[in-house]
Formats: sequence, C-alpha cells, structure tokens
Amino acid sequence: MKKNIAIIMGGYSSEYQISLKSGNVVYNTLNKEKYNAYRIHIFENKWVYVDANDKEYAIDKNDFSVLVNETKITFDCVFNAIHGSPGEDGFIQSYFKLINLPQTSCDAYQAALTFNKRDCLSVLKPYGILTAESYYLNLGDIINEDQIINKVGLPCFVKANKAGSSFGISKVHEKEKLNAAIDIAFKEDNEIIIESFLDGTEVSVGVITYKGETKVLPITEIFSENDFFDYEAKYLGKSQEITPARITKEQENKVITVAKKIYNVLKMKGYTRSEFIFKDGEPHLLEMNTIPGLTNESILPQQAAEAGITMEALFDSAIEEALKS
Repeated sequence: MKKNIAIIMGGYSSEYQISLKSGNVVYNTLNKEKYNAYRIHIFENKWVYVDANDKEYAIDKNDFSVLVNETKITFDCVFNAIHGSPGEDGFIQSYFKLINLPQTSCDAYQAALTFNKRDCLSVLKPYGILTAESYYLNLGDIINEDQIINKVGLPCFVKANKAGSSFGISKVHEKEKLNAAIDIAFKEDNEIIIESFLDGTEVSVGVITYKGETKVLPITEIFSENDFFDYEAKYLGKSQEITPARITKEQENKVITVAKKIYNVLKMKGYTRSEFIFKDGEPHLLEMNTIPGLTNESILPQQAAEAGITMEALFDSAIEEALKS
C-alpha cells in the first residue's frame, strides 16, 4: 500500500515563498511508486490541499484530513517544508503531536528552542559551545547605544531573534546607524539579538538522521559577494557556496565534532543546518535551522549530493524516520 504523504509548505512569515519552492521540490521528487504526495498550503487565512490543477480543498483541522469529491483523505505522515512560523517554531509540531500524526522535523520543544536564537545559544553555552558576544533587546526597552557598543564592539550584527533567511538583519559599522538597524530588526520580531562581528571563514554544516544514524554532511563554505550572507547573497546569487569547504582537516574535524554534539545535546531529529564562523581556528555557532531550504540551489541538498545521497533518498529517509518514531 502506498503511503499518503502531506507536504506542508507556505507558513505565516516572510519566508513563505521560499517554503513553497522547497515544498514543490519535495512534491516533484518523492517516489510516486511508493507515495501518494499531496501539496498542503498552510497560511494564516487558510489551510488547503492544492491538487495538480491548482484547485484548493479545505483541510479539516480536527484531524488534518481533506474531502475531495466526497472522498475523505487522511495522511500517514507529514513532510514539513515550512520555513519560519508555524513550521519551524514548534507550533505545527505540537499540533501534529496532539492528533498523533508523524512528521519529519524535530519535536516541538527543539523547534521552539532553536527558533529562538537567544535561548538556543544560552542553553548550549554550558556545553562549551563557543558563540559571538551578544546583547539582547526587547521591543520597548531603552536603547543605550554606548552600552551596546561597549559589549559587542563595531562592526556588529543586529538580528531579529526569531526570523530566518536573513530577514531583519543588518551589519552596522558606525554608531550612528545602530538605531536604524534596530528598527529594521523590530519589524520582523519583538525581540532582537545584537552580536559581535566574527572575522573568519563562515561554514554551514548539515546534520541529519539518515537511515537510523546521526550523519554530518560535507561542509559548505559561505563566501558572500556582499558585506555578509544576507538575503541577496543567499537567494539572488550574490554568494559562492563551496562544498566541500576550503578549510583545514583540523578545522573540519573540530566543526564536525561540535555540530554533531549540538545535534545530540539538543536531542534533534530530522534535518538541521548550523552556521559557524571560525575565529582563531575555533568554530563559533551562529544559529541552527531545523527546516533548511530544500530547493535544488539550497545548501543541504548540495551537501547531500556531495555525500552521494540523491534528493529522493534524502526525502525518503526523512519519511521513513518519521514513520518509525
């Protein structure tokens, strides 16, 4: 019997268009001999199944089923391709846990924790994970520019605390531009994190559960043509993503060890992609993504290909792992 797989995509954040691309890649790649794949668009104003002719059918949120031509369709597993909220922050994981439907990403707590950069870095510090110096602000806090710069220095990065794909992020070189960067970040989130600039090689490390084992994928070096790895660099071709990364064997071993440690300490499942910068030869964690991009241009699929894992095998393994859990 073929399994019914709901591929959820879209979401409530600025990342919804990227998520739709990721979801459609999964939809087009899954083995149709093995699975019945269904595209499910999840937006704040509607949850719908979208058929091959782009006709929409409302999802019944009571049991995540859909009625198509008077036939009720239920699902064996959900493939989570939603970047940002509610797919990457724990909300959708909690919903599927309540209705006892397996899904391919990590559990709710891990999603909520890693989506909150400040909380995630704070949890990992006691385990010896190195990070940039940071300063936190909540919307409405008094902004003391001198205090911020004394803590993190210049240049520094101002980031939305709970946003992905480089939305709400600025690199600040001058004190006079700090307030404008803070305003940009607060448009994405009511919490922000300001971090010291780490001058070194940036790498992206994919860690996944693959065929029952924790697997670190080949490392990607991020070389941005812009001042940093912003939205343009990430999605509009203004960067080079070099896999395998041009780092020493010692650096490679260090970052593999740290990335695997983080995955296991946090009791992760599914796909993750963590960003590090080497400072003085040591990898410093920037953040972890639990629903990394899955388009043909995305970093995780590039890494899987370098490891000899096809997109079909990558997606198939995620479903198999979810069905076992």
